[in-house]
Amino acid sequence: MKTKYSKKQIEEANKINALAHPARLSIVFFLLQHKQCVCNQIVNELPLAQSTVSQHLKVLKESGWLKGEIKGKNICYCLDKKNFLFLEKFAKELLFSFEEIKNCAC
Repeated sequence: MKTKYSKKQIEEANKINALAHPARLSIVFFLLQHKQCVCNQIVNELPLAQSTVSQHLKVLKESGWLKGEIKGKNICYCLDKKNFLFLEKFAKELLFSFEEIKNCAC
């Protein structure tokens, strides 16, 4: 019998999936180091075309990992803390569950 995934499971999977690309992880780590930056700085950091970087930024923003603010002709991006709190909670729940099965014989 098939079961449907809950809305929460789908949302969480989409958030985690948005990080599942080396370019997007590079963007996240770049922003962690610089706290806030302009899109052009990210483009200069990655070995990708500007349009490709923009697509990755769009995925990260739509999934809630980034906030963007227009300043003149540029968009300044920063990380959205609430998703990182979600990730911390998710990882703790996962690790706690793992502790419960760690001694399993299989």
